[in-house]
Amino acid sequence: MKHTLSVLVKNRPGVLARVSGLFSRRGYNIDSLSVGLTHNPDISRMTIVVAGDDHVVEQVVKQLNKLIDVIKILDIREDESVNRELALIKVEVDSGTRSEIMQIAAIFRARIVDVGARTLVIEVTGDSHKIDAMEQLLKRFGIKEMVRAGKVSILRGTKGIE
Repeated sequence: MKHTLSVLVKNRPGVLARVSGLFSRRGYNIDSLSVGLTHNPDISRMTIVVAGDDHVVEQVVKQLNKLIDVIKILDIREDESVNRELALIKVEVDSGTRSEIMQIAAIFRARIVDVGARTLVIEVTGDSHKIDAMEQLLKRFGIKEMVRAGKVSILRGTKGIE
């Protein structure tokens, strides 16, 4: 089972290394990691997706809480949150496929962010299922390159981590 941990940390050098090192020392794999500033420039927010049962996640949270730069940790449930990923996909095109690829992008509410003679770069945001589906549709045209940003999550309604 995958868990999404939202971790508030002090915005200091080395914090990311200490957090990721904690996972590697214990043999836990990070499926996705996103880090960015919050509305407070002294605090960063990490969204970490990790696979494991409740016991594994409980151990990870206990270890994270021991780190001095960690302020707060929340295990975010999928049904209580809004979750998004970003992907940039560079696809091969020719005169016969360009319009079809652009139509697929429009269906997924994606944006064409670069147009080349033989490639298009498409930006798509959404949940992981949406990005997976778009990737599957574009494979037959020839994906030259693809990059996915890690998952970001925020609780719905008035609940929050801060």
